[in-house]
Amino acid sequence: EGCSIESVSPICQGFPMEDKQLRYTPFCILERSFSFAFSFTVRSTEGQTVYLDYNATTPVDPEVLEAIHYALKECWGNPSSSHHYEIKGSNDFDYSPSVKAKNIIDEARANIARMIHSDDDSDILFTSGGTEANNMVIRSITKHYSKFSKKIDGLPHVITSNMEHDSVKLVLQELAKDNLLEYTVVNATQASGGTIVVDDIAKSVRSNTCLVSIMLANNETGIIQPIADIAKAVKALNYGREDYNRIYFHTDAAQALGKIPVKVQDLGVDYLTIVGHKFYGPRIGALYVKGLDTKKTPLYPMIFGGGQERKMRSGTENTGMIAGLGKAAHLIVQNIDLYSSKMAKIRDYLEDRLKSTFGDNVHFNGRFSTSHRIPNTCNVSFIGSKFKGWEVLANAKYLVASIGAACHAQDRPSENLLSIGIPKEIAYNALRLSIGRETSISDVDVVISDIQYVLDKLQSD
Repeated sequence: EGCSIESVSPICQGFPMEDKQLRYTPFCILERSFSFAFSFTVRSTEGQTVYLDYNATTPVDPEVLEAIHYALKECWGNPSSSHHYEIKGSNDFDYSPSVKAKNIIDEARANIARMIHSDDDSDILFTSGGTEANNMVIRSITKHYSKFSKKIDGLPHVITSNMEHDSVKLVLQELAKDNLLEYTVVNATQASGGTIVVDDIAKSVRSNTCLVSIMLANNETGIIQPIADIAKAVKALNYGREDYNRIYFHTDAAQALGKIPVKVQDLGVDYLTIVGHKFYGPRIGALYVKGLDTKKTPLYPMIFGGGQERKMRSGTENTGMIAGLGKAAHLIVQNIDLYSSKMAKIRDYLEDRLKSTFGDNVHFNGRFSTSHRIPNTCNVSFIGSKFKGWEVLANAKYLVASIGAACHAQDRPSENLLSIGIPKEIAYNALRLSIGRETSISDVDVVISDIQYVLDKLQSD
């Protein structure tokens, strides 16, 4: 209805929604437990849709898609196979598909290490995505500290924030419900500019504290957390503690990678979560573990079998998607400054246009003078009882965006916004507009006109 399929691309995890919903979904991406062999790029027959939901997911970069195609075609062998090459002639040989697969996985691991400025490729472990990586960290720490329960007073204790993704929140809730750990939530507030206060972390530490887990950048507001400062505080708190009782530090960097430089050495973290589909890669992920091979930082497998990934994650490696993740990381290594500056320019133009067009009727959520945001994110509300976020999006002709995190985009105000001082009636109206690499000035102009149309329509109804 009002749409046509403009192009069809192979090897992408997309599934088209019902026809009546196509106009709102240019990439037709719907999370499912399966995938088809084609993705659909949709254009409205009335005009081009403008996708501003890049914090939810990104399309696969053409170079990434090419890398995936190559790996699936030429590197289809099992990376663990023992055969090494095929003889072509008496003085010539060609590497077998299995060796090619292993080599391309090694190359991808190196690219990811370079992306986060890690000195050691072996600190990178491939996972199915960010959810698995986050679960793996928390469950590993819980298991590690349970071994020393007689020496530690109480259950393992974790400190986290109220801003975390559900893959951190819910696993903590489940493990606490099973009486396997305790946890404390430290709140980001309006007074702190939407960031976690380092002293609040320090004050929450107990003798049995084993992990601090704070995301690097918030997915709704884009606010960047003071990870390096928290790491310094954790390091100071570890002085005098026994090795079995030290505090480890984890950050989920899903929303930061590809938007700002991320350097694990500067951040000072022990674990860092990497999510491919947030930076134009495929839907797999990786986990950085400081000193993984030397067991400097504890990690335990959740999946058992053939012993792949150094016995930390069994299962034959997904060579094609790993190749794509490596290529996406390589593009960031080459272009991060360009990506960041361009997105900042377009996001700032968007906010200037919103303010100049709607004046006092627009409210920017999470834009504090005392904190920084990733360069692509604008969380905005329009003042008025008729301007609920979901209603604005439902009536938009061209704008494709969200009202918050993709995991809970429902008709309720965001807890994250409420916690940083956004009034309930304004939080109800929130839109999360997130810029991509290809978003243009003209795209923003279309969005402004579209929003103006929608607000006039809703006001008159």
